[in-house]
Amino acid sequence: MNAPTPQARPAGVAAAIPALRTRDGDQGGKVTFFELFFDLVFVFAVTQLSHGLLQHLSWRGAGETLILLMAVWWSWMYTCWTTNWFDPDHPAVRIMLVVVMIAGLLMAATLPGAFGSRGIWFAATYAVIQVGRTLFVAWVTRRHELGRNFQRVLTWLSVASALWVIGALVDAPGERALLWVAAIAVEQSAPWAGFYVPGLGRSSTRDWTIDGAHMAERCQLFVIIALGESVLVTGATISGLPVDAAHVAAFASAFVGSVALWWIYFDHTADVAAERIAASDDPGRLGRSAYTFMHIPMVAGIIVGAVADEMVIAHPTGHVSGGMVAVALGGPVLFVAGHALFKRVVFGHFTTARVVTILALGACGLVADRFTPLVLGLATTLVIAALALWDVRAYHRARRERAEAEHGLVTAEDMRVPAPRGELDLGDSSHAEAERPF
Repeated sequence: MNAPTPQARPAGVAAAIPALRTRDGDQGGKVTFFELFFDLVFVFAVTQLSHGLLQHLSWRGAGETLILLMAVWWSWMYTCWTTNWFDPDHPAVRIMLVVVMIAGLLMAATLPGAFGSRGIWFAATYAVIQVGRTLFVAWVTRRHELGRNFQRVLTWLSVASALWVIGALVDAPGERALLWVAAIAVEQSAPWAGFYVPGLGRSSTRDWTIDGAHMAERCQLFVIIALGESVLVTGATISGLPVDAAHVAAFASAFVGSVALWWIYFDHTADVAAERIAASDDPGRLGRSAYTFMHIPMVAGIIVGAVADEMVIAHPTGHVSGGMVAVALGGPVLFVAGHALFKRVVFGHFTTARVVTILALGACGLVADRFTPLVLGLATTLVIAALALWDVRAYHRARRERAEAEHGLVTAEDMRVPAPRGELDLGDSSHAEAERPF
């Protein structure tokens, strides 16, 4: 996943690796139908994670779900980097992806028993995905300038996969968890270390001149997968319950909350962020930081929020337990915090609105024991919806101010728009003005 663009390669390179994507200029790789088909495996995996957390709603259950989420995320994300460079419609690449899908489907099926008797199946299939896929691209590029980069990645993922398999062979759940956390630590630190390997050196993010538009679109689609799980839970839960005022109100609140999360991520920020990474002179840095890492808390927040939605819809007038408070508030907090970090990496600043939103959710937690589940759900939805509406208001206000300035009605000083910050200035003011601090 770390290589110069195809345009920078000398003549004859494309013939040496026909499986590489063909790009039009510096960008141009489109998400293919086969990539969308590939993602269906991870729809099932996300469903398994949310159901697993619901069944084991405790600190231990949350920790185990987080470990399993990291495995699901890394198996998908490294494949995303791979298909950023290699054409999924090439026969050899497609066969490799089919093998990954088979292993991924089995991995997802074994998620509920990963800390039990199915641990070895889970770890083995995960290792097949990570090592097998990387071994394929390392072999394909073995005589090419890309080869050394993929050899570094293969080394790190082989070490991490060994820890996953060793952990699965340990019967004690605590020891298994520690070994799997160590494996995650290896995988997390690898990109920041440039996949350094003695004798092979290390990579710079400037070597990872990825197709930024493709990377952004793939991560946006994974967010859609996670939101789809929320919608699925909302519909499936209400379908087996009485249709009365409390259940319908809880159902409506959960759905509006999902819409608000979509609005916060997709309404303006997603497109502008995609433009930023596509135009950046160091897209590998944004691909690593903003998309590979900062999307993790957002996806986790959506999954945790789906668990809360199911609990609230099922028992809208019941007792508010500590676990319910944790997921009802923890999900939105994780999402908003992740989105704030994402904006910080891409645009260079935090927004006050997101800090206020997190504080408001924390305030709800202080009085949550006085709420019913329905009131708690309505309160969190109201806070998230308020953030979405604030973003819309700020966006339209900024556009109006700019339009007035362009017609000479106000000056740039009156607008108080921050000066461009290096590579963060795309010169596309029609979108960028919405991303100033507010």
